[in-house]
Amino acid sequence: MSAPFPSDAALAALAQFIGAYALALYFAGLALVLLAVALVEGSLRRRAARRHQAGTPLVAALVLKMGLGFVVIVGAGLLFGAIASEIGAHERLAYIDQTFSDAVQRNTPESARRAFGGITHLGDPLTLWMLCVAGAAVLFARGESLLAFAFVAALAGNALLNITLKGIFARIRPLQDPALTPFAGFSFPSGHSSGAVVAYGMLAYVLVRTTPRGWHLPWVLLAATTAYSVGSSRVFVHAHFVTDVVAGFASGTAWLAICIISTEWTRRRQRRAPAPYQPGGEI
Repeated sequence: MSAPFPSDAALAALAQFIGAYALALYFAGLALVLLAVALVEGSLRRRAARRHQAGTPLVAALVLKMGLGFVVIVGAGLLFGAIASEIGAHERLAYIDQTFSDAVQRNTPESARRAFGGITHLGDPLTLWMLCVAGAAVLFARGESLLAFAFVAALAGNALLNITLKGIFARIRPLQDPALTPFAGFSFPSGHSSGAVVAYGMLAYVLVRTTPRGWHLPWVLLAATTAYSVGSSRVFVHAHFVTDVVAGFASGTAWLAICIISTEWTRRRQRRAPAPYQPGGEI
């Protein structure tokens, strides 16, 4: 594929250079993701401790969390929109995408591609729905019906959102040999990426809500590692462009934030609700 504009030759050269070191870039990105998650989790934990000591009103805490969620949703939406506006067949970003994808395939060892081929199945729809059904069943058995419903609704909503977005943009997948990588359907955004963010993000959320505090950070770090690795694997197995994956992360993160905020708001309403009247009880 030739550059759509003469000035894109430099960008193509940069994409080829970065693609040649995609495996190292994956590990560097994973380290940054885990560091960011650890810093955010630590900040929220310290803030919660200070709020408890100072007796901050519950409403103020809820507003703070909803404000943070709003920032996440808006930021993810803007990122998704910026990518979506530049993925046309004759747009600059589409050309850079293909150049980067080709460079990744040329320079990634076969052993690494096979490893990512195994990791990518953690984001398969069947895998995520089996996880969802098992998780919901356990939550229902523990009496956590709200969390169980939220888990199922989050995955169902993301699946519907991804199908809708793919139908709207109808982007063709990277050039590939159908005999080797028979991936069907449209490319933008990556369903494995958004699905992994929502499924493993919700799993981490329900585990944070149902396990001792000492386990919270490990659960969140494990979920972030899994989601990031699944999304990255889609580039290494040549199923998606890197912008498909970034857009999938963005849409999945926005939907995950909406689901968690809605669930937290409902849980707080339940705790504030008066106990039902029991005939014969004290008045």
